[in-house]
Amino acid sequence: MSKIGQGTAGASQPRASKQPCSPRVLRVALLGSTGSIGLQALDVVRNNADVVQVVALAAHSNAQALVAQAHEFAVAHLVLGDEQQRSNPAFLQLPAGSSVDFGTQALAALCELPDVDMVLNAVVGAAGLRASHATLKAGRRLALANKESLVVGGELLMPLASTETLLPVDSEHSALYQCLLGEKSSEVSRIWITASGGPFRGFSRAQLARVTREQTLAHPTWRMGPKITVDSATLMNKGLEVIEAHHLFACPYDTIRPVIHPQSCIHSMVEFVDGSVKAHLGVTDMRIPIQFALSYPHRWAAPLAPLDFSALGALTFEPPDGATFGCLRLALEAGAQGGTLPAVLNAANEVAVAAFLHDACGFLDIERTVEAVLACHNRQPVESLEQLEQTDAWARTAARESLKASAL
Repeated sequence: MSKIGQGTAGASQPRASKQPCSPRVLRVALLGSTGSIGLQALDVVRNNADVVQVVALAAHSNAQALVAQAHEFAVAHLVLGDEQQRSNPAFLQLPAGSSVDFGTQALAALCELPDVDMVLNAVVGAAGLRASHATLKAGRRLALANKESLVVGGELLMPLASTETLLPVDSEHSALYQCLLGEKSSEVSRIWITASGGPFRGFSRAQLARVTREQTLAHPTWRMGPKITVDSATLMNKGLEVIEAHHLFACPYDTIRPVIHPQSCIHSMVEFVDGSVKAHLGVTDMRIPIQFALSYPHRWAAPLAPLDFSALGALTFEPPDGATFGCLRLALEAGAQGGTLPAVLNAANEVAVAAFLHDACGFLDIERTVEAVLACHNRQPVESLEQLEQTDAWARTAARESLKASAL
C-alpha cells in the first residue's frame, strides 16, 4: 500500500480552526469551475476567502458562467476547453487584466503557472488526465475530483505523487485517506467502498430496460453532475472508484470491496488485521471533502450543519448486484487486467452515457456498448500519455460504431 493517505502513527491531530498555522493564502487553479464540483468548490472559497484565493479558472464550454466567475473572484487566468467558443461575445466582457485561452494544452498550462499552489481538477472524464499529469510533474499539489485521471492513467500518475501532493476529493476516497492517516499499510486487511445503490437499487434487468433519463438523474442521496449520476445508477461509478482506490492506496483488487449503503452516511471504511474497522461518516455534501483537500493538514470550520446522529435511524448494508448491474463487473474485470483496458472501459462508457443523456440509446445499451468495445480491444501495457490518448480515441470511435450498429 502506498503513502497516499498515510501519516506517522501517533502524530498530533490537526487543530480545528478556520485559519491554518501559516498565514499564507492558498492559491488555487480550479478546473471544471462551472460544473457541480466546481460550483461547490467556489462556495467553499467564499466561506474561506481569507485563506483561499482562486487565481485560475477553467471550464468546458460555458463561457458566460466562466466570465461571471472571473468577475466575482477577480481571476486573471481563464481557459475554455471548447475551442469553438473563441468568438463567443461573452469574452468581450472580461475583467480588466484577465485573459482567456482555449483547448487541452492551455488547460494543462494553467497547472504550471508560477502563482498556483494547488490545482483542483474537477474536469469531467478522461479530458482531465493531461492536466493531472502536468500538475504532479510541476510539483504542485493536486486535489483530484477527476477520478478518470487515475482510472485511465494511474500507472503514470502515481509514481509522481505523494501524501503531500495528491489529495482525493471523491467522498469515498477522501474518507479512506482520512481513515488511513497514522496507520501502517501492513496492518490493513480490507477496504470497503460504500455506494448508495442509485435510483434503481432492487430493479430487475427487465425494469432497467425501461428506465428513462429523468428517472436515472433522480439520485436519492447525492447532488451531482449528469454524467456521474448516470454512472452511479449503472454502478459503473463504483467500479471506477475501485480502480481509483487501487492506484491511490496500492491495494490489491481482492482487498477492495464495494458495498451498498443506501443512507450514504458512511462514506467508506478501512478494516485492519485485528478486526477493527474505521468508518468515515458525515452528511452527503461534497463541500466536506472539497474543503478537506483545500485545508489539509488542517481542518476549517464546517461549511454546513453537522450530522444529527440521534435522528439518523438505521444504517443498512447489502452486497451489490453485479449480475443485474453489469457495468460494475466490467469495471472490476478491466481494472484487474490493467494496462490499456481501463482507458477503453472509461472512453466507451463516456460515449455511451452521452448517448443515453441525449436519448440516443437505452439504459442497458451503456453496458452493452462498453462490453462490446472491451471485447475487441487488444490490451497493451501503459507506456505514455500519448498512447493512452490514442487508445481513448480508438475506443470512442468503436463505441460510436457499436451504438450506430445497434440502432439499425
